[in-house]
Amino acid sequence: MDKNTFLAIFLSTAFLIVWFMFFQPKPAPVQAPGVTASTAVDAKNPELNKPAAPFVASAPEPADQEITVDTPKYKAVFTTRGAAVKHWFLKEKNGSLVDLVLQQSASGLATFPGSVFAVQQPDPLTLVFTHTSPLGWQVTKTYGLSDQYLHNLTIQISKTNAKASLPQVDIPWGPGLGTVEKELKENDAQTRTLGYTLAFPPRLDKFKPGDYPSKIYKWAAVDNRYFLCALIPLKDSDFNSLSVSRPSKKQSPTLAITAGGQSGADSKTYKMMFYLGPKGHDHLKSLNLNLEETVDFGYFGFLGKIALAVLNYLYKMTGNYGWSIIILTVLLQLLVLPLTVKSFKASAAMKQLQPLVKDLQEKYKADPKRLNVEMLNLYKIHKVNPLGGCLPMLLQLPIFWALFTTLRNAFELRGAGWLLWVKDLSAPDSLMTISGISLNVLPLIMGVGMFFQQKMMSVSSDPAQKQLMYMMPVIFTFMFWNFPSGLVMYWLTNSIMTMAEQYFIMKNQPELVAVGK
Repeated sequence: MDKNTFLAIFLSTAFLIVWFMFFQPKPAPVQAPGVTASTAVDAKNPELNKPAAPFVASAPEPADQEITVDTPKYKAVFTTRGAAVKHWFLKEKNGSLVDLVLQQSASGLATFPGSVFAVQQPDPLTLVFTHTSPLGWQVTKTYGLSDQYLHNLTIQISKTNAKASLPQVDIPWGPGLGTVEKELKENDAQTRTLGYTLAFPPRLDKFKPGDYPSKIYKWAAVDNRYFLCALIPLKDSDFNSLSVSRPSKKQSPTLAITAGGQSGADSKTYKMMFYLGPKGHDHLKSLNLNLEETVDFGYFGFLGKIALAVLNYLYKMTGNYGWSIIILTVLLQLLVLPLTVKSFKASAAMKQLQPLVKDLQEKYKADPKRLNVEMLNLYKIHKVNPLGGCLPMLLQLPIFWALFTTLRNAFELRGAGWLLWVKDLSAPDSLMTISGISLNVLPLIMGVGMFFQQKMMSVSSDPAQKQLMYMMPVIFTFMFWNFPSGLVMYWLTNSIMTMAEQYFIMKNQPELVAVGK
């Protein structure tokens, strides 16, 4: 090949390269499936005209794998996506399962939820998840499970690239906490996020949406009426903050605890415990972690704790929580009997004065001030306190309210039956369903008992007041209709005891109902 031929080939090749690089017309973009020519360009929406990112072939992402751990107390299902809890089924006394993962889209305790981990199971109660990030670090997450409800969790992060930085680790639970289907309607309202402080005296804080310093809390938790998920750091210095998110009151909250972040260390290990289980007061107290503080005993909590302790003691003797509730109610009625007698005595005295009160009302109906003076003189002459029937009952109110709250929130009553159709003292005592309406027997009996009780205690001849008193049993029947049957049993027994005491007083101690005696 001579010099001129070689030069011609070289120049031709160079020309073709320059042409294809700088002057060749750009090919028309390939339209995505489902996009027609008429919609390929949209002048009104220029964002739609941007060319799609080029498709880059990559290795298929590993499929998620599920691992199940089954024990007598619970059945847990883990997923390799985020090394998270996908389901956590508690095994109830009646054999039913309660999934504490409320939403199927949620992943409890997920770490880097978009990542797929490899998993090993050295023994039935140990799961080791590992993931290596292209950013230059590796995470190893180890679940040390027990056959009860308190477990260990260890997260170790180490660099695989000396120039990399250790990432922040978020450990969330939520949204919400699961419960049985019949309690789902009230579950959002009952779900709370809580923290128990390390300072003295310790206190239980109820979190609102926002961020909180984790170092001042011994543990943080999500709970509802009967169940609890608590995150318990073993070293408070490992964790930086707590965060609570809740889009609205009608939605369940999410709790997350944050650890680490930018660090010059080559590796870091975070250790914590977590509790997933029921809110049985005695069981939680035995753990010595103050988790029993999550059990709600209401405004008179110290009385509620005493009532629950007595109830559990009676259960050991009777083997039946239904009979234990009845015995406890009888004991309480005997305890407050002096107050009940005083209240009944005052009510009977007021009843005997009603004719005189009515005469005064007729005589001084045009002079309210004179009427008040004469009525006070009447009460003074006959040594009757118009509030005497109310004050003893007000003194009993803290006891009754504490027991009311305790029975409403006691996990011990779940699945505990009494007799016949009363199979679960934590649920309404439905005998049957008629046209979609549940027939609950105990509230009906309670309403009838309250009617006779009101009739016996009536001290007014005013038709309007009588009508109001007779409406109270109806109101209470509807109010108690869907209450736990254990709570209705308490109120029913209380009404029967009160009527029995009144009957005994009227029949055997007539001197107690004499005016001023």
